Amino acid sequence: MKNMNDEKEFTELIKSIKVRHNNVVPTMALGVQQLKNVFEDPDEIDEFLDRIYMSRIGIRMLIGYIHTNMSPVNVARNASEDARSMCYGEYGSAADVRIYGDPDFTFPYVPAHLHLMFFELVKNSLRAVQDHFMDSDEVAPPIRIIIADGIEDVTIKVSDEGGGIPRSGLPKIFTYLYSTARNASWDENEPSDLGTTDNISVKMAGNGYGLPICRLYARYFGGDLQVISMEGYGTDAYLHLSRLGDSQEPLP
Repeated sequence: MKNMNDEKEFTELIKSIKVRHNNVVPTMALGVQQLKNVFEDPDEIDEFLDRIYMSRIGIRMLIGYIHTNMSPVNVARNASEDARSMCYGEYGSAADVRIYGDPDFTFPYVPAHLHLMFFELVKNSLRAVQDHFMDSDEVAPPIRIIIADGIEDVTIKVSDEGGGIPRSGLPKIFTYLYSTARNASWDENEPSDLGTTDNISVKMAGNGYGLPICRLYARYFGGDLQVISMEGYGTDAYLHLSRLGDSQEPLP
């Protein structure tokens, strides 16, 4: 680059490329959902999509940035409000979200990645609680987010009392062809511009992509996502985030 104008033009070009590919995930999800009855080997599809999306995360990471002093409490608060706003729009109400953790605690991480993971996990919990208490006179219990600062990992638990997932369904929750939502469906006419969540989720439920994509984002820096459920009561999602510094990209 010869001057500041060249740098500005290059920056705008990179931004336009990033925006141009924002709808890749929902577009592919729609295609997979429409063809899901054709696939002979669902495991092969899951492995194929994992490789594609992990590579995509790596490419987009080159355009993103790492915040050296990111507050997970602040990210949780912002993502929860985004999820509650979506829940209000679809259900007309939304359970409270309570966040437990030190607001002064910070660590190096990618804010956009963590926002997406918080958003998807809270959104799933809100939807489960709304469905579970839809015909009840009881006040919907709050979603609880607990953030723990460990020596090796930062661990986050998102806990709800939304009725849980049947044990037979647990092995399927990280596949791209499964959704825990009742009457899950995808409306191809639904707007898909959710900039804060990388355009992965266009509805409260239905595409089955939230959990597998969240796990990929967690694993990108050596973390993981685990889900433990009690059918009839609720679900706990444990998000393990590695402290950045010596983590390597798990690219295929």
